[in-house]
Amino acid sequence: MSVPFPASGLFIESVRESARKARTDNKISVTNGSISRLLTSPAFTLSFAGVSKSHGLSMPLNFSSPLAELNVLAILSLLNFGSGYRVPLHEATGRGAWDSMRALVLSMYIADDGLLTARGMQSVDVGKVAELMCVNIHVEKAHESIPGVTVGELGGAMYELTTLITGVLNETGDVLVTAGYPDLGTFVAQCLEARDAQVILERLVRAIPAFRDMALVNGHPIYCFKKALFLINGIRVRFGAASSFPFPFPIPSTSHLPIFSDNVIPSLLIHLGVIDLSASPILQGVFLEAHSEQKIASLLKTSNVSSRHKSRGLLREGPKLTAEQSFVLRAAAIDACEMIVSAAESSSLGITLSDLDAWLWQIAKDRDDYRQLERFAEKETVFF
Repeated sequence: MSVPFPASGLFIESVRESARKARTDNKISVTNGSISRLLTSPAFTLSFAGVSKSHGLSMPLNFSSPLAELNVLAILSLLNFGSGYRVPLHEATGRGAWDSMRALVLSMYIADDGLLTARGMQSVDVGKVAELMCVNIHVEKAHESIPGVTVGELGGAMYELTTLITGVLNETGDVLVTAGYPDLGTFVAQCLEARDAQVILERLVRAIPAFRDMALVNGHPIYCFKKALFLINGIRVRFGAASSFPFPFPIPSTSHLPIFSDNVIPSLLIHLGVIDLSASPILQGVFLEAHSEQKIASLLKTSNVSSRHKSRGLLREGPKLTAEQSFVLRAAAIDACEMIVSAAESSSLGITLSDLDAWLWQIAKDRDDYRQLERFAEKETVFF
């Protein structure tokens, strides 16, 4: 059964409402006590001000125009997935999903082969994507009839991932070419003319299949729209600070946007004791070790946050979830973050959803003990 779009003009509200319903219907607990424990912990109070401003969107490139940078940011947001391949990516390249996608888009830009145009996206193939990512998409198999001889054939985790990437690029290129847009940035700039994040989100989701981050679970829709919301906020982060510059497109306000729920934020909220899955039938047995009060207390203690990538130990695969399970858990994180910000406002802390999102996502990379924590994985998705 196909997932219906939210009612026109209610895309943002539908994210919040469906997230709250998914969390409560599936008996996922978030208590005031667990939120207060996080907000008053040294782990939060001693790092939030600095870490929450690290968005990872700065790119070491000289762009010919703001529109050229917008196009790169839009494609990076489109390809902001692959989290289920975190461990094999680290084994293959030493990078996680975000850094791998960022390196890929930078390579596409530097190659200057028209890969970031609509027609370039439409025609790129798996071999080219693998070449730009510097990954091997072949696996060795024993020859069917010659003992002791192995042959290489397409397959393995990196082939799966590059196939997903290529599919998203081809599909989006088709949409853009059919609609007469030279590139994704031009389409996004046109969406920005609405000036209202609600309208911009709706236009992105309706037009681009890879932004349609939504599903039916037990007959009820869940709307996350992680990549589209990430893009809208990214435009504000990258261009909003220089608003006096005559950009050829408006900069939307994003303070009211829900978080951009992936696999990192829900997993970290579980490890920090905010999200409790112990009574949830759909997520029974997931993250069992994370419910240890001793482990939670240890993670909420202060720690240096400047140790990114200090540890070179092997990362562990986290729980493998179905699409339905991951949508429910991501929705629970959206609602949990709404509750955290509401509690912070009541305590006069004054944090925003986008800053909370940035803190959770970045500290999961910057604190070595957090970086080693298991994150749930769903491989065959292009949404996170």
